[in-house]
Amino acid sequence: MISRRIQKKSILSRLLEQGLSILLRKECKTISNLKIDIVSSSTQIIKGEIQRINITAKDINYKDLLFDEVELESNQLKINFKLTNKELYFKNNPIIKFKISLSQNSLREVLLSDNWNWIGNMISKEILNREKLEDIKVKNGQFLMKASEKNKTLNETEQITIKTEKGKIYLENKSYNKTIQIPIEDKIYIRNVTIENNLINIFANSSISF
Repeated sequence: MISRRIQKKSILSRLLEQGLSILLRKECKTISNLKIDIVSSSTQIIKGEIQRINITAKDINYKDLLFDEVELESNQLKINFKLTNKELYFKNNPIIKFKISLSQNSLREVLLSDNWNWIGNMISKEILNREKLEDIKVKNGQFLMKASEKNKTLNETEQITIKTEKGKIYLENKSYNKTIQIPIEDKIYIRNVTIENNLINIFANSSISF
């Protein structure tokens, strides 16, 4: 017979989930459908240890980066949890595995935004031979990009493929035989990128520190 303590999540686990929820909502401009599951015994939590954390969320805006869905998992975390104000800090920079999904609309809004259009324009200059990225669509596992030159949008649409190599993401324009590496933080290692139903899915590992 399974004891009631094992069947039900402990008060400490629930408090930690609330603390982590506060932390994530503080870091993100918007986040919805946030679900946090902490797997750890009361004894481990008292020692500042968490066996496993699973997090899922939708419609995230993190520093004006838009993600339609996010799934994260991390194991063997060391924490400092302040019970009085429910603040949670990670002590050992744990490694997380995550999956990020972006729709065509989210990707376009990011790359054309004031804060991140420098990436879109860098892509345009490097692999489209144009000054400015004007539009991007996702179709049949590829990106369709339009760019402009001297404030004049060109009608040509370039087919761009995406791939991963040694933990980095690359975009390739086979027509011009040009490739560009997308800038990401060194602590992030990209394991794979797929496009399914016009949704870009990024699978990666990263250390975290809050």
